[in-house]
Parts: sequence; C-alpha cells; structure tokens
Amino acid sequence: MSIQYQGLNDINGPLIALEGVKGAAFDEIAAIKLDDGSERTGRVVQMDGDRVILQVFEGTKGISLKNTRTVFSGRPLEIPLATEMLGRVFTGAGKPADGLGPVFPEKYADVSGQALNPVAREYPRNYIHTGISSIDALMTLIRGQKLPIFSGSGLSHNKLAVQIVRQARIADDDGAGFAVVFAAMGVQNDVASYFRRSFEESGASERVVMFLNLSGDPMIERLLTPMCALTTAEYLAYEKNMHVLVIMTDMTAYAEALREFSSSKGEIPGRKGYPGYLYSNLASIYERAGVIEGSSGSVTQIPILTMPNDDITHPVPDLTAYITEGQIVFDRELEQKGVYPALSVLLSLSRLMKDGIGEGYTRADHSAVANQLFAAYAKVQDARSLASVIGEDELSASDRCYMRFGRLFEQHFLNQGFDENRSMDETLDLGWDLLCTLPRAELDRIDDKLLDENYDTERAGKFLNEN
Repeated sequence: MSIQYQGLNDINGPLIALEGVKGAAFDEIAAIKLDDGSERTGRVVQMDGDRVILQVFEGTKGISLKNTRTVFSGRPLEIPLATEMLGRVFTGAGKPADGLGPVFPEKYADVSGQALNPVAREYPRNYIHTGISSIDALMTLIRGQKLPIFSGSGLSHNKLAVQIVRQARIADDDGAGFAVVFAAMGVQNDVASYFRRSFEESGASERVVMFLNLSGDPMIERLLTPMCALTTAEYLAYEKNMHVLVIMTDMTAYAEALREFSSSKGEIPGRKGYPGYLYSNLASIYERAGVIEGSSGSVTQIPILTMPNDDITHPVPDLTAYITEGQIVFDRELEQKGVYPALSVLLSLSRLMKDGIGEGYTRADHSAVANQLFAAYAKVQDARSLASVIGEDELSASDRCYMRFGRLFEQHFLNQGFDENRSMDETLDLGWDLLCTLPRAELDRIDDKLLDENYDTERAGKFLNEN
C-alpha cells in the first residue's frame, strides 16, 4: 500500500521539501498531485533523516504548500525502449514530441544506466566514417570512443553536427546496423527546427532518435536529456547489436543547468560557480561509451560544447578533456577565412586513432600520411610567425614552400562542401597530392618505400597551376 503525504515544508526554485517521509530512496520517482487535479513528476535528489528534497521536472509554479499530495513510487526514473524509437522525436525527458503517440515498449530501463564491469570492456578498434577529410584522416573517430568537439559561440558546430549525422556510417559496410542518437540541450526553437528539417530532408531521420530540450523547457529536464539519450543508445547497442553514434549538444548548457540546480540545493560552489562534483557528473555521462564483451554493438560519443569566450581552460572543456580520448577544436580564425569545417588541426587529436587505422582498417599508408600532414602544417605555423616579423618576401625557399602548402591545405583539404562526402581513399589521395607540393626531402615522416610508390610532382600540378 502506497503512502500519500499531504502538504510540503518548503519550495525553493525547482525543489520541494517534505519532512516525516519514511522508506524513500535516492533517485526514487514520486507523483506530485496538485489542487487542480494535474500531476507532476519529482525525483528524490537529497535525503537528511526523514527530510527529503525532490526536484520537480515540470517546475514548481502553482504548487501549494498546504494542499499538494505526494506519492512515492518505489522506482527510479525509467523510460520505455523499443526499436521503433528510430525515426522518432522525444522531449529531453523521453516523452514523444512528434505527435505519433507513445512508444510500445519492449522494456523499461533506468535512465541512470547500469554499472559496467571494466574488465568486460573491449579495446575500441575500427573507425566510423564521417566523410569529412580533416576528421577521417587526422583525428579519426574510432568505434566506442568518446571524442568531443570544442567550439565557440557563433561557429558552425551545429552545421558540422548535421553533416556528421547525414554522412556517418560504419566503415565495413554501407551502414547496416548503424544508428544515431541525437540529444540537443537548451537549444533555441529555430535551431531545433533546423536539426529536424535537415535530418528529414536528407533521409537520415529514419536511423536517428532525437531528444530535444528547448531553451524554454524546464531546467531540470536538461539534466535528464543526455541520460535518456544514452539509455536508448545502450539498449540499441548492447541488446540489438547496433553500432550507435551519440551526438550531444551543447554540454555547456547541461553544465550550466547543473550549476543552477546545485545552487538551488545550497551546495558550496567550485570553479566559476560549478559544483565540485562536475568532474564525476560529466564522467558518469562520458564513460557510458564503449564496446562490451559479448555484444557486437558499440556506443560512440561526440559531445559538442561551446567554450565561453573561446577559453579552452574553462571548467567544462577542461574537465571534458581529462575524461575523453582526444578533442576536435574549432578555429575562429579559419572560420573567418571562410573555411568549413574550421577545425584546428594542431589543437585536435584522437588518442585512439593509432589502433583503429592502417592496414585492415583504413589504408596501409594512413598513419604515415597523417603524421606528415601534421608535421608539415606545424612548420606552416612557424613560417607564418616568421613572415609576420620579417615579411614573406624575406623567407627562405623552404619556408615559402610551406607557406604555399598551408594555403593549399586549408583551401582544399580542410575546406569542403557541406554536401561533400569524401571516401577514405579520396581523402588520403588528396593528402598525397598536397604533400607532393613540397620537396621530397621535406617529407621526413614517411619511409622511402612509400615515397617511391606515391611521391610524384605531377600529382601536385593542379594545385601549383592554381597557385
């Protein structure tokens, strides 16, 4: 028999407090019944003896201290799961938002996920094709990896996210058994419409599960959005044996909601007002990626976050970089030059890339080409720094070659059309064409055998004629 508690002791922002509660559990869901007959959902977030604090998902506006009735369910927050979720749109709390009615569940699952035995994790290998040269060649996304994108206000990270959703597929076939879970947190209505329209027009929506939390939605719902998305991804990956790519934008909006929630509870703030447990909270989200023994599926994450004032030392990108296996960083200067996607090659890396490329995965020369492109572009920056002091006309012949390589590399390799989906062979061949614009003696990261097979100054002809 369930016990109904009459009245509340306190209301503070999205939180309500009850005293004299017996047998409640942390994360337990409760039904909150109002005077007008409506019902809201709360979750236990803090306990002190018989005093219980609940967060109300729909907000506390209109809730009465005297007449509100609370009934605890004895269960954590669960969402219905089924393969029919593919192609559907949900709110941040997992409720249908596309007018197609409720999901007929194959099962219910706790949004907090299940603890995974670290010993059962398999090392991520093989890559996910994005069709974007700078990512596929230089910061390759490996199945089971968590590879965040660090962007800034006004940069084209939303456009890049849409392109990745449209073009992404697993490398060893045409995309069968591949799905995308897309979670947007705190986005404006026009951005949410852009996401939905882009996926529908491209035909990608059939393999996408969308969770949309709008900027006007309750702050508490924002904290649930990545949890619902990852619970869905884990179901598709580990029970339906699919390869699932989870894209979450914007994790900074999530962290700000967590800061507001922490402040409501009266917790002592840490760096820039964020709670001291921000690291562990982000880790509980990011660590839900991986490949598990006994399942042929995988969960791969691309969290997208905007850096306030382009500050990469801000707590959210700083802690994210500690937890994840690399990062893809946007470059505002390249964006202003009209380069898309404006990714900073030298600040970006994929720490798992070395084990998921090469013969049997991408192409035997992939590692050598990527290393040489990195090294050459680093020398471009040195040459540009020197040119800013003494002028380009005073540079040595070698430095002028690197200046030319830098312009060609940004114009032809980094820059590509929004609808351009390059294969791995096209990307690596393009890399060789650009490397052939440099003297052979400068290519010191590639062995002589590969150079004998691929180095030919005629390959660079189309670029040199342009220049």
